[in-house]
Amino acid sequence: MAPRILLCGDVLGRLNQLFKRVSSVNKSAGPFDALFCVGQFFPDSPDQLDEFMGYIEGRTQVPLPTYFIGDYGVGAPKVLLAASKDSANRGFKMDGLKVCENLYWLKGSGKFTILGLNVAYLSGRQSSNAQQFGTYSQDDIDALRAIAEEPGIIDLFLTYPYIYLSLMNGQVGSQIEQLNQIFLRDSQIPQGAIQPYQSTKGIYYAREPYSNVEAMHVTRFIGLASVGNKDKQKFIHAISPTPASTMSSSEIAMKTTNTTLSPYTFVDKTSPKEAAKRSSDSVSDSQYWRYDVSQKRHKHGAGDGDKLCFKFVSSGSCPREEKCNFRHDLDAREQCKRGVCFDFLNKGKCERGPDCNFKHTLLNEGEIFAHRRSKECWFCLSSPNVESHLIISIGENYYCALAKGPLVEDHVLIIPVEHLPSTLSLSVESDVELCKLQNSLKMYCKNQGKQVIFFEWASRRSTHANLQVVPIPSSKAIMVEKVFNLAAERLGFKFVAKKFDSNSDGRKFLRTQIDGNSSLFYVELPGSTILLHRVEDTEKFPAQFGREVVSGLLNIADKADWKNCKYSKEEETKITQDFKSRFQEYDPNC
Repeated sequence: MAPRILLCGDVLGRLNQLFKRVSSVNKSAGPFDALFCVGQFFPDSPDQLDEFMGYIEGRTQVPLPTYFIGDYGVGAPKVLLAASKDSANRGFKMDGLKVCENLYWLKGSGKFTILGLNVAYLSGRQSSNAQQFGTYSQDDIDALRAIAEEPGIIDLFLTYPYIYLSLMNGQVGSQIEQLNQIFLRDSQIPQGAIQPYQSTKGIYYAREPYSNVEAMHVTRFIGLASVGNKDKQKFIHAISPTPASTMSSSEIAMKTTNTTLSPYTFVDKTSPKEAAKRSSDSVSDSQYWRYDVSQKRHKHGAGDGDKLCFKFVSSGSCPREEKCNFRHDLDAREQCKRGVCFDFLNKGKCERGPDCNFKHTLLNEGEIFAHRRSKECWFCLSSPNVESHLIISIGENYYCALAKGPLVEDHVLIIPVEHLPSTLSLSVESDVELCKLQNSLKMYCKNQGKQVIFFEWASRRSTHANLQVVPIPSSKAIMVEKVFNLAAERLGFKFVAKKFDSNSDGRKFLRTQIDGNSSLFYVELPGSTILLHRVEDTEKFPAQFGREVVSGLLNIADKADWKNCKYSKEEETKITQDFKSRFQEYDPNC
């Protein structure tokens, strides 16, 4: 299903009026997934600041994910400075700095993906250095130049008003902003855009779609008036664009009957081919250097050479490939992804001083590897691969999620927030939280006539630990120990069995079995008996051993492989919500 997006013009701090209209549109044509605002977002007058700050300070809720450019107006410096200093916003974040719940500031320029849509933006008004809030600099434009060279189509381009006014008045010529000429005429950002979108200083305008000079798709413009404008011009607009990445070539090339020629073919008399070449030539090596970084230069004290390619550092690839004059370095890419300051990496120092939001220390190799690993991990909350719709409860050290491809209904995973190979790798103090979760899940299942098996494969080679929680009918509880022992015999080992008075006593015992030279598989049976097997490095131990044994106990052998038990994301979301409503009264994190 295509995402459902709302677009808005200058907000001018009138959030009550904006969200009242959003609520109305949501009821009649929603629900909508996100709202994008361009033009001035902050108030014109201090009189409106109290209403505005009610949302920023959490007294009033922002009803849906809202992204804004136009970072100027009354209160902007104070609010945005606080957001910039928030530790959660440190680093190279092109997908928005969180200002408050559901509100994100798109700072400077950048590109990110949301709901499958590729979104590019340029925020603020032009300035020579962009040191103040509400302005962008030549650096921001050059960053967009680099982004424009990346493959793929930009679905939505958000920018400031004046470009669009030139279009409306037909004054396409020397008065057009430099950015307009670069991106709109020369097959860069909006040439790769299906839906560029700007504010138009109080006027609603939707231009006919136009053909691009060197691209097969058409481009559309939408300009919107300011919220609460006296002329009652349209200030909010709904779209449901299909992401270009999911469309076929024929679908992308399809044109409507009102499609016009590109207005930018008339900017000057230069032929499209010559214009494209001139644009390409203008992106000289010096523009690439503007964002080049060189970690090793500062590490080893080399000279000004050995510069790194910003294209590769920022995106992981470079269209110049082996023809690029700069170095492609994975470690430098990881440094930047973790928020190390560009100037610090380039020059060994940063001239912005305390105003800089980036880090001024290099990560060691272990930190870089750990970050790279967590980004690929299914269970790290910061990873793009995490299945967040399965999460049911989040605590300080652990969170709970329904299993993907569950063995039975209410099959849960208890997962450390930190990227660690086993739950026994966490501090002793964290066991208090884990035992509370275990007891809560036991009580929840007991009230449904079930008991619980906990098991973990605590391998030294594991990536991110997860303690499996599988409910079973109470009538089967007496058979669990026997079934696990039989399965162990078939693999040629015997479990060590220990009975304990409490979960915490069992955890203390398990910690004494960790010696750093072997892995553990353990099962906590109903009745607080623990079965333990120390797995040596030379032993071949099946990673799905626990799941295979329990599937045999429950006569559902075909579900031993989780891939045979998968649901659609919509089904998983519903199952998760149903479980959360049932578990809420037991959840220690509520």
